[in-house]
Amino acid sequence: MQHQASKALFEQAQKVLVGGVNSPVRAFKAVGGAPFFAQSGEGPRVLDVDGNVYVDYVLSWGPLALGHAHPAVVSRVQEAAAKGTSFGIPTEAETLLAERIAAHVPSIEKARLVNSGTEATMSAIRLARGYTGRDICVKVEGCFHGHADGLLIAAGSGPTTFGTPTSPGVPKAYAECTLTVPFNDLEAVRAAFAAHGPNIACMILEPVAGNMGVIPPEPGYLEGLRALTREHGALLIFDEVMTGFRVSLGGAQKRYGVTPDLTALGKVIGGGLPVGAYGGPAEIMDHLSPLGGVYQAGTLSGNPLATAAGLATLEILGTPGVLEKAESRLQQISQALGGMAREAGIPVYQTQAGTMACLFFHEGPVRNYQEATASDTERYAKFFWALLENGVYIAPAQYEAMFISTAHRSADIDKTLTAARAAFRTL
Repeated sequence: MQHQASKALFEQAQKVLVGGVNSPVRAFKAVGGAPFFAQSGEGPRVLDVDGNVYVDYVLSWGPLALGHAHPAVVSRVQEAAAKGTSFGIPTEAETLLAERIAAHVPSIEKARLVNSGTEATMSAIRLARGYTGRDICVKVEGCFHGHADGLLIAAGSGPTTFGTPTSPGVPKAYAECTLTVPFNDLEAVRAAFAAHGPNIACMILEPVAGNMGVIPPEPGYLEGLRALTREHGALLIFDEVMTGFRVSLGGAQKRYGVTPDLTALGKVIGGGLPVGAYGGPAEIMDHLSPLGGVYQAGTLSGNPLATAAGLATLEILGTPGVLEKAESRLQQISQALGGMAREAGIPVYQTQAGTMACLFFHEGPVRNYQEATASDTERYAKFFWALLENGVYIAPAQYEAMFISTAHRSADIDKTLTAARAAFRTL
């Protein structure tokens, strides 16, 4: 495949954009080399500026559950844009989107629309602190909740120690309000609450981790967190920005039967446009301004283009059998990839939750961040480039999810498996 136009654009971009990108993972540093530049997308495929076509399993990092440029989404956005792109006053579509979200997500009675998953998670934590009158937030190592200062915290030396900032520019004082524990480790959470319980406002996690690869919760883990937070008067927050409307229509909380106090959403609920939301019972949500004292605002929150795209997307995903069919196709791909790896004698560990999955180049189970980061990233990088050269685009990093859309068909799967078979021969 030719990539000359993409290379030229990347050189141009690096002169005016930091690293040539507007989000670090797009630079392809985790796999080496330079990114391709997208020109357009249709269904399960994306076209780059050199004319190369790829079967896309990144799908804008998850939001495109219906694939690229779905006619219903495009039509609704065009209709909305023709009437005005922003008003800063209420529109009916905001209410309709919130109603549809609440109808599917068990924990949400009332919601607040925002502009991103980062806004949703940081606002949910602020609300939890305001509601409980406490300061400490417990987060899980390897779960990414956006780039808010208080969430860019890494683990300390043990499960009950306070974290340290993982980015320059984050004051150490923020770390003093954050405890970090390993994923799938209930005993670590129990120890954290034993040491700091009266001061813990909330615990936040991705119920299915999606930013250290895809790692599902072990049996009893989410149930244990629910019991511990209730016992200590803290709120449990599920970051379902990735899992919402992908693990199931009602998110991971519906699939696993554990209802948090607050839920953060994003990605799919905007159908490819910038949007986020957080919600919970009215008794908690009514502590937000203008009803309560916890302040949060946004000029473009509930933007009419984003709500139009979100409504169109959720309406189609709500059609019986649509998500299940996509999940089945992803399972077909995963099973085939696992078989190819075994035939090639290459150790892999596979996970799947709904319409998101991961292929870890790792021998043995992957249950947490420490085990995920022991994966063979060099082998993953070779696999990535071999697939890309054969017209299949997966995440340019081992610790990201593989997504499928309702637009992927048998021909796309066949092309994917043909490319994968060739890729495994190069490893």
